[in-house]
Amino acid sequence: MKTIGLIGGMSWESSAEYYRLLNELVRDRLGGLHSARCVLYSVDFAEIERLQVQGEWVRAGDVLAAAAKGVEAAGADLVLICTNTMHKVADQVQAAISVPLLHLGDATAEAVHRAGVTRVGLLGTAFTMEQDFCRERLSAHGLDVLVPDEAGRGLVHRVIYEELCLGVVREESRAAYQEVIRRLVDRGAQGVILGCTEIELLIGQEHSPVPVFPTTRLHAEAAVDAAFGTSG
Repeated sequence: MKTIGLIGGMSWESSAEYYRLLNELVRDRLGGLHSARCVLYSVDFAEIERLQVQGEWVRAGDVLAAAAKGVEAAGADLVLICTNTMHKVADQVQAAISVPLLHLGDATAEAVHRAGVTRVGLLGTAFTMEQDFCRERLSAHGLDVLVPDEAGRGLVHRVIYEELCLGVVREESRAAYQEVIRRLVDRGAQGVILGCTEIELLIGQEHSPVPVFPTTRLHAEAAVDAAFGTSG
């Protein structure tokens, strides 16, 4: 089993999900007391969030690149950025290390294709929904990507930062997300990508009329496949 390097803390709530999923997936595969070989570098999310708001993406990338070097030095054979939004600096991070960076967008797109879906709604932070780095990565895989309208994007973003990143899960926010999903389906979405790791704390398949694609789980599954040399 290869060692998986995790760049987390964005937020730690979702990084805890990554850690749980990786260990459960390895246990399910090997049985007994087996668990994942992994190294976690958890950043201070307040620093990253400030750089996001200020548009200081290169400086934020420097922080993540340093973290990636740290997990590589600690023995990681592959690296995950445990957040959708910070895949904006994925190329900068990959350039800083000699081991592979497993891109969340690629793992997600492969799962969407396996489900036979070609048009997907994308939920995430405003950065993920409004900037090109995620949508273009998915489009490069042949997917047609829809995002909510301005009001929907604002609601989804606010709930992520003001509630989910703090571990707060509210039924009224779940209902509001379901309405955003319904409107995406009305526009032709055949599935919905939960394109922020924290969204999986709020929305599951039972909350959507179309298939949902939980990026945290899909990323973790791809990482375990890679760790065992069974990807692809």
